[in-house]
Amino acid sequence: MSERKPSPFRTLFEADVATLIQAADDVYQIRFKNRAANAYLVRGSKRTIMIDVGLSTNYPSLVACLDHLGVTPAMIDMVVLSHEHLDHIGAAYHLHGSAYIAAHRLAANKIMLRDDFSMLRKMFNEPNAPIDVDIWLEEGNLIDLGNFRLNVMYTPGHTSACISLFDQDKGLLFAADTLMPGGVMGGVFGSGSIADYIQSLERLKGLNSKILLSGHGRLSDTPQDDVRIALQRSHALLEDTAQLFDALDARSNFEPIMQSVRDLNKLDD
Repeated sequence: MSERKPSPFRTLFEADVATLIQAADDVYQIRFKNRAANAYLVRGSKRTIMIDVGLSTNYPSLVACLDHLGVTPAMIDMVVLSHEHLDHIGAAYHLHGSAYIAAHRLAANKIMLRDDFSMLRKMFNEPNAPIDVDIWLEEGNLIDLGNFRLNVMYTPGHTSACISLFDQDKGLLFAADTLMPGGVMGGVFGSGSIADYIQSLERLKGLNSKILLSGHGRLSDTPQDDVRIALQRSHALLEDTAQLFDALDARSNFEPIMQSVRDLNKLDD
């Protein structure tokens, strides 16, 4: 078996919980060593943003990585949340007040209503701290940092509220849990859909992306290979799902539910 080629991305700083890696000029990955998602710092000529921030318990390690770059939390203008899961957004409340918090409108609604089931609070045992979303994003919005221009792409599938950010000129694709290195998929959670996932991957396939900056795992300089493999896996998953429904015989499983509905309707007679 051939070994993976050495990473072209340079490690700048390493702590007990997090590693700071340079993805491109003025773009940095903060990769946590526990279940937290990756966080990204993008230093633009006009403004500085973070894309996802990890779990709240990792906040001191996040600050340590930023400090290595000479960046304080007060210097961050905006935090963009890729979707509602707390492994991506848990630390956002630490930054609210000094930075604008932005998310897709569907994610913003879940976050501000504290939809614990959708946010996976029990899974990550995060504090029930309010996270206010200041900016509700939509497909086609542009986040202009001066030397970076990040297009907001609505890419549902993992959840109903996922977004990706893409800088066309630089080929930077921040895909969160929609696409990960090696074609790994982020899974389909409660509000998600494998069909939506496939459509989102097809959209990512059509981009001239050069670097994949995903929600988990390493950076990748082979995003076209990654998305091709992910599409193969998602189609296989869709086929497996169809076979499962055939095996369950949906009509016989839904008949007791329909009978209950009919019984309830009789109460009005």
